[in-house]
Amino acid sequence: MTAAAPVVELREASKFFGHVVALERVSMSVGAGEVLCLLGDNGAGKSTLIKILAGVFPPDEGSLWVDGSLTRFGSPRDAVAAGIATVYQDLALFPMMSIARNFIVGTEPARGRGMLAAIKFREADTLVRQKLLEIGIEVRNTTDLVGTLSGGERQTLAIARAEHIGARLLILDEPTSALGVKEAAIVLRHVLRARANGLAIVFITHNVHHAHVVGDRFQFLSRGQVVGIHDRDALTIEEMTRLMGGGAELKDLADELEHLRSRGEPGGSPGAVGDAAPAGPGEAAI
Repeated sequence: MTAAAPVVELREASKFFGHVVALERVSMSVGAGEVLCLLGDNGAGKSTLIKILAGVFPPDEGSLWVDGSLTRFGSPRDAVAAGIATVYQDLALFPMMSIARNFIVGTEPARGRGMLAAIKFREADTLVRQKLLEIGIEVRNTTDLVGTLSGGERQTLAIARAEHIGARLLILDEPTSALGVKEAAIVLRHVLRARANGLAIVFITHNVHHAHVVGDRFQFLSRGQVVGIHDRDALTIEEMTRLMGGGAELKDLADELEHLRSRGEPGGSPGAVGDAAPAGPGEAAI
């Protein structure tokens, strides 16, 4: 039996902005029912990579494949048509629109066609309530503004909306970066639910604890190049931190502060290193 082709695959992709090499010969793939976590420090090339997948711009070298077929996106609309949905860190919700309208915008059930089409609000309300309950969000009134939801609920709503419009690949750009522990848990649960439903997911994050909870494979980028691809069982969180590029810097900082502390100089107080270290395992609790 032939294995299914990846939903999306990049082969030896490079991207240049003038003399700046944003990506250099990067390959990656993600299949249905899989979470691929992209990790790396700022400037590693993560944003450039996901913008290629999302159709914002094509690679200058290399190729993009969807379902085993060579593909070239001319715009983000082409990527959406291919079933690729990107949920960016700053979200694409409309704060002055209701929860229901945010969920169904662009896919509203309507009577009639064109400019004279009338939205079936009762049908839309029933649909949205059902979908919200499925993802674990309870609201008193779907006509409330989307700003009444918590940060985790808004992020989950944006992800669920992408699924609703037919996405087969979800690209999640730092979905838990601005969230507390409980809010992040809402999002991480939904990511695992989407994975169980057979969606392919690219999860971009700086938080190795969140990545370790949901990821099946981890791909590490540094200065536009791949520095490692590992299965979940092959890495500890400490090794993930080191591969992200933060491990060496944190060790140097710890050594420097310990030296200052031993000399009694300002800045060397105990506990300073802990403030700079990655979030604790409690943030991964779901």
